Amino acid sequence: MVVFENKAILKLLLVCVFVQFSVSAANFFQPFNVTYDHRALIIDGKRRMLISGGIHYPRATPQMWPDLIAKSKEGGADVIESYTFWNGHEPVRGQYNFEGRFDLVKFVKLVGDNGLYFLLRIGPYVCAEWNFGGFPVWLRDIPGIEFRTDNEPFKREMQRFVTKIVDLMREEKLFSWQGGPIILLQIENEYGNMEGSYGQKGKDYVRWAANMALALGAGVPWVMCKQTDAPGDIIDTCNNYYCDGYKPNSPNKPTIWTENWDGWYTSWGGRLPHRPVEDLAFAVARFFQRGGSLMNYYMYFGGTNFGRTSGGPFYITSYDYDAPIDEYGLRSEPKWGHLKDLHAAIKLCERALVAADSPQYMKLGPRQEVCARRGGDKVGWSDWSYFSLRQIQFGLFTSLTSLIGNNMQAHVYWENTQSTVLNTTLSESQSACSAFLANIDEHNTATVTFRGKSYSLPPWSVSILPDCSNVAFNTAKVGAQTSVKLVENALSPKISAPELVMTKNEVSSISESWMSVEEPIGIWSESNFTVQGLLEHLKVTKDESDYLWHMTRIYVSDDDVAFWEENKVSPTLVIDSMRDVLRIFINGELIGSVSGHWVKVLQPVQFQQGYSDLMLLSQTVGLQDAAKAYFKSGVQIDVVVNLQLLIWVDN
Repeated sequence: MVVFENKAILKLLLVCVFVQFSVSAANFFQPFNVTYDHRALIIDGKRRMLISGGIHYPRATPQMWPDLIAKSKEGGADVIESYTFWNGHEPVRGQYNFEGRFDLVKFVKLVGDNGLYFLLRIGPYVCAEWNFGGFPVWLRDIPGIEFRTDNEPFKREMQRFVTKIVDLMREEKLFSWQGGPIILLQIENEYGNMEGSYGQKGKDYVRWAANMALALGAGVPWVMCKQTDAPGDIIDTCNNYYCDGYKPNSPNKPTIWTENWDGWYTSWGGRLPHRPVEDLAFAVARFFQRGGSLMNYYMYFGGTNFGRTSGGPFYITSYDYDAPIDEYGLRSEPKWGHLKDLHAAIKLCERALVAADSPQYMKLGPRQEVCARRGGDKVGWSDWSYFSLRQIQFGLFTSLTSLIGNNMQAHVYWENTQSTVLNTTLSESQSACSAFLANIDEHNTATVTFRGKSYSLPPWSVSILPDCSNVAFNTAKVGAQTSVKLVENALSPKISAPELVMTKNEVSSISESWMSVEEPIGIWSESNFTVQGLLEHLKVTKDESDYLWHMTRIYVSDDDVAFWEENKVSPTLVIDSMRDVLRIFINGELIGSVSGHWVKVLQPVQFQQGYSDLMLLSQTVGLQDAAKAYFKSGVQIDVVVNLQLLIWVDN
């Protein structure tokens, strides 16, 4: 009996240990608050300079997530960023999907497990070259709806989804103040590009979206990207190839770069985009050099557009994006390695960067300027007469910017022990000085003298001096290895790599396993139906298929044929307006194809005497991810718009 009691106690202890472990494992960090000032985000009471990497969780398999996050951390990322994808999470209204590739909670927790922060961009419009910009197609069927404007049906649906995401993150304790990794949220997405087309309703919508987001009580800051009129409590951020000159709309907000485009997407038949890592590193260094605080790579890993998720029209299934981690989860060198070295150099400067406030500028000549701070206090214009240029150059102030000759710039960040700025934890005798030397000339190397030392700056480059003396990194000097990826030729496995490159035009690389399938022309499925007139593409397909056949039978009499021959004219098919792709068939034979964006179609047709089948095939290859006309119920969009089928004679 005693033994039995001991076993019971042991089982109870094991249960207690397991429960205790489970509870503590949910806290990825000790709970901390996130706020901000004009210089940076303030995390747990300290300013931070942050590197973020974009990874869209549905563009990778869950099995890939741990390795992608680990590679991002190894590459120097502090933050992982992702959109949410409404049409993936709510494919049918009221029926949610947070499983498999759409398991957002699991992804965020994996980020926290790695000690990284998370930037969650809810949108819910995301663009992202994602099908329909992330909107579910069923949204168009709601009566009276008009997307992304001061429209009650749309605002009601948008608020419902955004609330769902915020509540889910709160329930899973994923916000920073709960010990989770989420430090920032985003509402809307690049709305400034189209706000003006909505007039006052667009402005009202921006204010509504901001107030709605803030009212959810998420407990972390919100951002709006490319939104210069973002309301006071929302941080407006930059999306572009270069954001070093960007300033938010308030002096109380930090400078944040939510999308640094390190590549681009690819369309069918288009070229694969490539952004040299030297230029990318230059842009990042300049951003932090000129007062930036958080930079996010769009993308750090691009991934794959699985299933029907490609946007469009005509975006390919690969979303590699020329990112530092390629579509298959492999490091893309030298991009990944060179950026890792850059991030390490910036981190060496963080102590000085967070201590110094934004610089004040003073012109010293036609293309010369200098700025400074003294002990964390602003230097007023009346104070400049008290300081010589030599004093400024030798780092007597907490922040210095000077233009050393044409196209040469030096920015110095100085941490002074007397400063009262956040994150100053050094002893009285310690200080930090970091400098960025930039040559913005695209063609010529320059030699400059800074603090008594000579430095050679390659064209279009930045040298980073974490101690204001020694160069730790130059953006134009790539020290990382270069990787060359080859696809084994299945038909000629004995050909070496050099021979394969030389003979690439002579040896077929088509796999023997490929096969072609001939499909019937016209309407042949069991889901066909008869209707008077034409129907709009999406209203029929609900985006479950890219293809929609339209068929009608036309009778041509002997008199019609005689008339055409006598007058030497022919009938023409007229389509007022169409978009994407249209194929035209007569009696099973293709007679014409048209692709475009809202174009008129004039297609000559030849009919024989008797009955002829005229068939139109409308095609979508990914729904457009950014179009105002696309986001309105009851509008005839896509391939056939206000189509009028006329047989007419052309003199």
